[in-house]
Amino acid sequence: MSHRAIVIVGAGLAGARAAQTLREEGYDGPVHLVGEEPERPYERPPLSKEYLGGTAEREAGFVHPEGWYAEHDVELHLARRATALDLAGRAVALDGGSRLPFDRVLLATGARSRRLSGPGSGEGLAGVHYLRTRAESDALRADLADGGRRVVVVGAGWIGLEVAAAARTYGNDVTVLGRETVPLNVALGDELGAVFGHLHRRHGVDLRMRTAVGGIAGESGRVTGVELEGGEIVPADVVVVGIGAVPNDELATEAGLQVDGGVVVDEHLRSSHPDVYAVGDVARAFHPALGRHLRVEHWANALNAAPIAARAMLGQDVVDDLVPYFYTDQFDLSMEYSGYFDLARHAEVVYRGDPGGGEFVAFWLVGETVVAGMNVNVWDVSPAVERLVRSGAPVDRRMLADAAVPLDELAPQPAA
Repeated sequence: MSHRAIVIVGAGLAGARAAQTLREEGYDGPVHLVGEEPERPYERPPLSKEYLGGTAEREAGFVHPEGWYAEHDVELHLARRATALDLAGRAVALDGGSRLPFDRVLLATGARSRRLSGPGSGEGLAGVHYLRTRAESDALRADLADGGRRVVVVGAGWIGLEVAAAARTYGNDVTVLGRETVPLNVALGDELGAVFGHLHRRHGVDLRMRTAVGGIAGESGRVTGVELEGGEIVPADVVVVGIGAVPNDELATEAGLQVDGGVVVDEHLRSSHPDVYAVGDVARAFHPALGRHLRVEHWANALNAAPIAARAMLGQDVVDDLVPYFYTDQFDLSMEYSGYFDLARHAEVVYRGDPGGGEFVAFWLVGETVVAGMNVNVWDVSPAVERLVRSGAPVDRRMLADAAVPLDELAPQPAA
């Protein structure tokens, strides 16, 4: 590879990890890291967990110490927006008119909050929040931290429930509005979603499922409530909208790359252009184990797939065959999940332990194969769960459910 430059568009966890790997692998050419936010790369999970809840310091969330980028000759372009990916001219255009020539480009542009639209969207009303950035987490924490507020959360997914837990812990009255039968229905199904429903109700959250939102009401520039379809108003001093995310794939689309609900890439994270790669929330990557493309929005994907993308850009024969992983902390429940959530939607669930007792492992089985596993308040088993999923080996249900049988005995060890 010549040493014109590698340009990484997106200065989040994935972009920072890719830059780090390039240097670790010995690449000594120019590396540019472009990000729209004014802060150096940071991790997003704490924004709805420890940082929002006030138990983590600001500095703890940054990917690297402040001086790391200069020390490793990674040029940060913060508070700058990439406006075009010029494939013919082999340059990334930035706002203000400057251009960054490239040999390779990595799109790590992530995703943005899906927003309510149309009349009643709450746009411009004080007290209406979305949660994706550090600045948004700061603003939301300021509205929650004193307690005593009426907080309505629109959406019963991961962000919605984590925000609800933080808001309730601060001493606010919290109502969660969800369209599904139970929280996290899409991610976990009815059985496991109900576990989270019980958790929140036990901690005083007013959880209203099968509820459709008509709009957000306000008066004198400030939110006053959420209107349900049918006309009922749920009073609110603070409203948090957590209804999913949209991949930031506009650069790729305008450049003529293949896009389908994210930038389509192969198992090497290479796009339809041989010198453009994509990773993280924006990438819809081909997964060898599934035989199809999958877009994974979780933290571990940015953490672990970015080094693969960096090595692939350097010409190494590497493949992204990671098993998706995510975690959550809500009230007194901590959970880790490894597996293919698409395959788990219609799978049989086998439990090790009692879901009603607060400590258990759940396995989703298709036939005799574990396609996903989730450990709740049970520690040091996640690597074994991941190995079970990765192996695709048949498993005896009785042994899987028997806590006396170590999971390491059921999970094949990787070849030496």
